[in-house]
Amino acid sequence: MTMDLRTGLAALALAAGLALPAAPARAEMSEITIARQPSIGHLPLMIMQERRLIETMAEAEGLGEVKVNYATFAGGSNMNDALLSNTIQFAAGGVPPLILLWSKTAGTSNEVKGVAAMNSMPLLMNVNREDIRSIEDFKPGDKIALPSVKVSVQAMVLQMAAAKIWGDENYGKLDPLTVSMSHPDGLAALLAKQEVTAHFTASPAQDMALREPGVHTVLNSFDVMGGPVTFNVVWTTKAFHDDNPKLFDIFRRALAQAVEVVNEDPAEAVQVYLRQAGNATDPELLASILADPQVDYTVEPSGIDKYLDFMRRIGTVKDNGQPWEAMFFE
Repeated sequence: MTMDLRTGLAALALAAGLALPAAPARAEMSEITIARQPSIGHLPLMIMQERRLIETMAEAEGLGEVKVNYATFAGGSNMNDALLSNTIQFAAGGVPPLILLWSKTAGTSNEVKGVAAMNSMPLLMNVNREDIRSIEDFKPGDKIALPSVKVSVQAMVLQMAAAKIWGDENYGKLDPLTVSMSHPDGLAALLAKQEVTAHFTASPAQDMALREPGVHTVLNSFDVMGGPVTFNVVWTTKAFHDDNPKLFDIFRRALAQAVEVVNEDPAEAVQVYLRQAGNATDPELLASILADPQVDYTVEPSGIDKYLDFMRRIGTVKDNGQPWEAMFFE
């Protein structure tokens, strides 16, 4: 159709009081993948999966059938690679991996931002030797297991703890002792007393370890951070956010609904975790974690500036002059 003919048809339609058919709306994605890690901090995502919250909302709001996959990753670095390659659409983990990716991609076509928080809870470093009473007691031959060296929230908190003791110039003093292990593998290695001396992890692995004789805690993330801060957040790309506004909004509302389930019906939340995690964790232990006053499931981020300020101070990320709020979608 030529431009003159299109213009003529538009004029005739206008004169007749008619409207031309609207161009079809661009379809949003019909299949997405959400990544999570094997800890109780990711319980809201497990509830979303079991209750098919996104699928139900999408169908009700006219998006048709949306297939939602859930993938489990051991740490944030592999998750970020998958996000940038569009293998997954939402990543979930500790705050530092989000900060690193946001800083690296800001202003590019692959820009990444946070969607929401999921919780605030303490992270414990447990050791299997009585002679180690603090991180100052580690020797060159010791090994500290954590989800991802240098980029996980545990790795960053360890650097912050080292900086408090030995100064900012020595923030990486204990980095050579760290090894990457998933939460289950790190727990097994700690209890076997063979591969590692310490395990810096999350619930329920850290709580399970403390039930075993000869295991005690030498570091609490809340002590290092000066109080409660966000542990887990969810992030995605600006491209997904812009191209799939309805699906993005549905995800955020589904996450908030799942957080409400954890807070209003913790007994049911425990059962969801047991079914989705597929392990034999003691239900009473899980219930005690959810009842801990230090554990707070919420979509509101808190203490993000503490992570960001430290990472800028030691040069892990460049200071782009933006406040931490710029890291999250409005």
